[in-house]
Amino acid sequence: MPSRSSPRRWRSLRSGNGASGRALRSRAPRPGASPTGAPSTGPRPSGARWTDLRLRLLSALVLAPLALAAIWCGGTVFLAVIVAAAAGLAIEWVALCRIFPAWRLSAASGVAWILLAAGCVVWLRTDPVAGRANVGFLVLVIWSSDVGAYLAGRVIGGPRLAPAISPGKTWSGAVGGLVGAACIGLAVAGLHGWRHGTLDTLGITRAMAVAAVLSVLGQAGDLAESWAKRCFGVKDSGRLIPGHGGLLDRLDAALAVLPAAALLAYALGPGVVLWR
Repeated sequence: MPSRSSPRRWRSLRSGNGASGRALRSRAPRPGASPTGAPSTGPRPSGARWTDLRLRLLSALVLAPLALAAIWCGGTVFLAVIVAAAAGLAIEWVALCRIFPAWRLSAASGVAWILLAAGCVVWLRTDPVAGRANVGFLVLVIWSSDVGAYLAGRVIGGPRLAPAISPGKTWSGAVGGLVGAACIGLAVAGLHGWRHGTLDTLGITRAMAVAAVLSVLGQAGDLAESWAKRCFGVKDSGRLIPGHGGLLDRLDAALAVLPAAALLAYALGPGVVLWR
């Protein structure tokens, strides 16, 4: 004879409440998803590929002038911006980590890395000769790599770069980011040499190589953040920046690039602006 709890259990299954209902609901394919749970590999409608472009452009129009103004001013203004950004990054990271019972070690490790990156960019900016050029060059490289990857991935598409981590990233996007960063190295070093009458092929080649390496590191940082979000079960780290998500979504590449750039500047003396 059925137990007295059977009708209650059946109602839970039908309504989606309770552990069994939640399990069935979690196994059901999402609208538009593959029945196997794998990411869809078919082509997306052309309009869907550009749905977030307007928000990205609006965010860039607001944030880019603020960032460049802080870099130009330096001093207390730049330090205040970096402290605020580091605090926001740390808050987002700790909030993500707290979903796990043993979250303190992961939270502390992430906050330590954020503080390291913040210290590196402050140190790079304090150089009395190349500080402004150092940080400005890094920002241009990171932005151009991001834009190149975004455009190439949307226009060309092709095989996935790391489907298990970030299904939206493609090999064409990775190459596009690399090319975009190298073009910035070419343009900035070439313009500097032309203005000062010291156009040097070796210096331009070095600047392009440094920009390409930093692009690879930035894309690796982007993948690392995507992997962390997948572990945490979230799509974005926050909702602060329209079209991007949270600060971690926007500054993940910088967190990977800045320590490497500081190490390079320390080893070479003049900084990452090798064409000086």
